[in-house]
Parts: sequence; C-alpha cells; structure tokens
Amino acid sequence: MMKQLVSILDGNTFLVSDRRGDIEPSYDFPTGLFSFDTRFLSTWLLTLDGERLHALSIDDAKSFRTRFFLVPGEPTHYLDAKVSVIRSRAIGGSLGEELTVLNHSEREMRFTVRMDMGSDFADLFEIKHQRRKKGAATAVVGENELRLIYRREAFHREAVITSTAPAQVDQGGMTWSVLIGPHQEWSTRLHVATMIYGARGEDFRATTPLGGIRSPEAIQIEQQQLVDRAPKLGCDCEPLAGAYHQSLNDLGALRYESIALGVRLLAAGLPWFMTLFGRDSILTSLQVLPFLPELVPPTIKMLAGLQGYRLDDFRDEEPGKILHELRYGETAGFEEQPHSPYYGSADSTPLFVILLDEYERWTGDDQLVKQLEFSARAALNWIGTYGDLLGTGYLWYQTRNPETGLANQCWKDSWDSISYADGRLPGFPRATCELQGYAYDAKLRGARMARLFWNDPAYADQLEREAALLKERFNRDFWIPERDYYALALDPEGRHVDALSSNIGHLLWSGIVDENRAERVANHLLGPRLFSGWGVRTLATEQGRYNPVGYHVGTVWPFDNSFIAWGLARYGFREEAGKICESMLSASHYFDGRLPEAFAGYDRSLTEYPVQYPTACSPQAWSAGTPLLLLRVLLGLEPQGEHLIIDPAVPEGMGRVELLDIPGRWGKVDALGRSRTAQDNMRGN
Repeated sequence: MMKQLVSILDGNTFLVSDRRGDIEPSYDFPTGLFSFDTRFLSTWLLTLDGERLHALSIDDAKSFRTRFFLVPGEPTHYLDAKVSVIRSRAIGGSLGEELTVLNHSEREMRFTVRMDMGSDFADLFEIKHQRRKKGAATAVVGENELRLIYRREAFHREAVITSTAPAQVDQGGMTWSVLIGPHQEWSTRLHVATMIYGARGEDFRATTPLGGIRSPEAIQIEQQQLVDRAPKLGCDCEPLAGAYHQSLNDLGALRYESIALGVRLLAAGLPWFMTLFGRDSILTSLQVLPFLPELVPPTIKMLAGLQGYRLDDFRDEEPGKILHELRYGETAGFEEQPHSPYYGSADSTPLFVILLDEYERWTGDDQLVKQLEFSARAALNWIGTYGDLLGTGYLWYQTRNPETGLANQCWKDSWDSISYADGRLPGFPRATCELQGYAYDAKLRGARMARLFWNDPAYADQLEREAALLKERFNRDFWIPERDYYALALDPEGRHVDALSSNIGHLLWSGIVDENRAERVANHLLGPRLFSGWGVRTLATEQGRYNPVGYHVGTVWPFDNSFIAWGLARYGFREEAGKICESMLSASHYFDGRLPEAFAGYDRSLTEYPVQYPTACSPQAWSAGTPLLLLRVLLGLEPQGEHLIIDPAVPEGMGRVELLDIPGRWGKVDALGRSRTAQDNMRGN
C-alpha cells in the first residue's frame, strides 16, 4: 500500500497522500496531515476546471518535501496537454504547499482551480478502530482563510488554512478563477497551521525550544548535520552503501521534539507509530549507539522520567516499569485508550537497563549511569517482583486491563503471535523465552554498574548470583530435548509453548544460551524452516499458525534479523551472521535502500525480490537502525575498557568495508574489513 502513497514527515508531523498529492477521507489507512496523533486534514483534493489531475512525475528525494508534476485527465488524454500543474509541498510542524498552473498554449486561457479542504480531526486510534467523534467540528470562513475547528470539552484542535492569492472561500475549501497569458503561469502559496491548544488556550508546542515550526531549510541543515556527524562508510557493496545512507536520512527525519522535556526523540515509525515507544526506542538506540551516540541520552532520560511509580490497572503501570507507548491524541486524553502513557510491555524494563550499561561502555559517560541509579535499580527490582507474576523466577506478562490493554506484551505483540506448534494459543500469564534472556543480561549489566559506579559490591554480587541461577533454570526448563530448540514460551502451568520461532535468536544476543546448545540454535535459525533466504522468519514453516504474510507469524522483520546476527556473532558464528547480513542488504536493494518494518516470508527460491507486507511502516526507526547494527556485526566492533575491538568478518563477495571516525570513549577510530575474495585480489596485485 505504501508504494501507492507518498509521505513527507518532520518528526511526528507527517502527511500521507496519493500520487497526485490528494487526500481523500479514509478510515482504513491513515492518509492525511497528522501531528501529535491528530489528523488535521482528511480532505485535500485539487481539481482544474472540475477535473482530477494525473501525475507525470513525483520528486520525493527529500523526506520533508516533495513535488508533483500533474496534467488533467487520464494518461490517454494528455499527449497534447495545454496546461500542467506543479504542487510543491514541505512540512515542518506546519504544511506549506505552492500551487503553480502553467499555460503551455499560445493564447490566454481562463481556469477554475479548486481545492476541497476538510478535517475530521480523527485520533490515530479512531482510524484504526473507526470510532465516531464525540466533539463538535466547525468551519469558519475568513478573507483568504479557512479555519477548521474541533472542540471536545478542554480538547481543542484547529487547522488554519491561508492562501496568498485571493480566493473564494467556503466551508468546503477554496476556489480561484485565474486568467493566464500565453506561456505564463499563476501560483498561490497555501499554508496549513496545525494548532494544538492546551488547557490555558495556547498552543503548547510554543513552549518548546523550536516552537513546533521549522523551515525546510532548517530541516535540511539539521538532517545534513546528523549525517555529517556519523562515521563515513566506504565500501564495494552498493546495497550496503545505499542502505547506510538511507538509514541516516530516515533517522534524521524521524526525530521529533518532545513536549515534555523539549529534547529530540526518535519516533518509532510512519504512519502508525510516530511517537515514543519504550521497546522500539531502546532497541533503535542500541543499533545507532556506535554511530550517533548523542541520540541516546534523550531517550534514556525521557524513559526514566516517565518510569512507573504506582499501581494503575488501566495503564498497566507498576513501580519501576518502563513505558510501552506515549500518545497525545483525544482518545488518550479522555482515557478511552490507556496510552498517556501506557506501560503494557514486559521487555522495555530490562532493555532499559541493558541500554544504560551499553551506552556507558561505548561512551564512558559514567555520569548518566550515576544520575539514573535510582531508575535502574527500580527497573531491576521490577523484574524480580511485579515481573515475576507466578513467583517462579521468570519474567511473565498478563495485562491488568483486559478491555483496552495489550494481550501480548513482548515484541511480537499481535494477538496470535504466541502459539503452540499446532497453532493453539496458550493462556495467561505467558513467559516468552527472549524475556528471560533480557532479564539475564540486565542483571549482569546491573551488577557491572553497581560495582563500578554505584559503590555497591554486595548488590552486584546478588545480581550476578540471580543471573547465574536464571541461566541454569532457563536452560533446564525452556529446552525441548526432542526438538533440539528452546520453547517460544512457558504457559501458566509451566508447559512448553513449543512453536519454533525467531525469538531463539534473541537468546543468543542476551548470552543466556549454554555454549553446548548454541550451534543447534544457530542451525535452526539458518535452517530452511526459519531462514527464507531473505532473512529469518518470525515463525517457522510447518507451524500451525505459519503465514508468510502474517504480521508476526511468518514475515521477516529486519530489526529482528539484526539482533539475531548480533547474537550469532557473539557466540562465534560469524559466517552465519554474515549470511543474515547479506540477505538483509540484498533485500534492502529492492526497497530502494529503505528496509520496511516487515516483508513477506516467502522462500527466496520462489521470488526474485522480497515481497512487500501490505501495511508495513516505512520509514521505521528500528528498520532504519538495522544496516547500522549489521555494520557493527560485519566489522566485529566491541568496546573493551578504553579500547574498541575490531574483528572483521566480511561475507564472500562483499569486498571492502571501511568505516571511518567511529566515535566513543577512545576518541575516533577507523575500521577496515575485506571479504576473502577482496583479500585474495589484493595479494594478487
């Protein structure tokens, strides 16, 4: 679907239109102009003399602006078009669009230009679930201005649309009657201000350092500065070079200004997830840390600042728990959804501890570790108390809010993602395998921070003992001897949820797998049931719920594969890790360098290209971070004390991979790796 749509974005303000630049009301996909979870334009439809236009070409090279080159009629009718239209638009907290009508004839011509305008002020959750609005919408006509207003008690949003050229304005849009001389043109600049009012009657974005509004030039400069700060990549592998460049640009585009702290955060993904997510933000931070470490502290601090401190069943909040999702829209404001913020994830809390430690290992910034000692301790305490619902020493989940809370609170959070091999669904609570790996890793990292920075060796010893016991218990209880792999989860009775899934790859990344079982895990991950040739599937073929186009039950997720590759490399399976890197980079070539949220799990032998998943987010932060983590894996980058270990293992045929100015506590260093073929060629020369 996204291939048929055109999007521009600046942080969590974004616009999705069709290929003509038009927006038509939709309640099955979020087309329109959005900011902070509210749709400010649901209709934005251009006609010339009452006729829709057709796109000749679209310039969408920049994430924040695009141009549409249009003519009237369908393709068979425009061979001798006497008129064309250019729509140039840019976004930066608000929307600006310039309409230009060009008369290509040798005589003066009169045209009626019409833009239908409207807003349903839908909350993003209302689009997902097609709810009726409970407030009142009005349209106020002014001189060359149309003001669209929505109020529901204290909730107040407005879209203010202005035109630089004189227009006839009505409640449904603007009309221009224009007379254009031979080979001349007419234009007007439209501006759409998205007004988000707080309780005091002022746009609360005005209190942030950027005031919510930026020019395209400022956005361009900021994104280029981010790219310039990143290490410089030189390589022989064109897909790697393209994916790396695209990832840096997408990460720059996904940054938005937090209202709460006035810092720049990464939104999780367009169109559904343009906000802060605990799990997504942490995993993306781990991916980008070796390249752009300055992006990480704002996320850590924001998550710590919003850490749970009470029991709140509606929000799944518990003391010490790290949030899952933060929303600003109407349904969250009126508590029709619990996302203000919502804490329904069991993995964001241990991952928070992991990120804090990994950040210090790379940067040497021990002040942040000391500053957030209370938050890290609270997170570690949550793992062993509220997280251990059954008192078995494992991390379990079950929502406190069965009406609007998430049932599955692991990264595969769709309703049918956790199943037995035969397709049946287990009861609750559930203890998925990767959660135990995250908890194990968090305890070891917490022990390191306690010993080195919190001056608490006794606590460090305690955490290390707990981690050792967890690893021993896990390898006893989760291993399925007759199938030679770890169970996807334990059910409430402690029985194996025995589906074969990609989750076992995260176990390698965490380090909880016994050395004598690691090879068998690797063999499953690269075996034909899980590995499609384009990447590791979320669920193996022959499983009851396997579906190559099922969201978490057979698709390939790039971020998932990047952490699996990292885990394989950790246990010494460098060739296998390289195979995943190669498959992901090959797939990225078919997506113009931008890996989507997910793509279909069809076997590579069936398709000459990876098949799109119909509603995948793109760009998405942890997909944008995937090429970066793959680069870390290929070059074997690992911090050790004050030094960076570089141990390249570049797959056959990839040639030279050179990364310059890798930042960290060591200053800046360079890394160079070559595939065996490239090395042999150098020796021959």
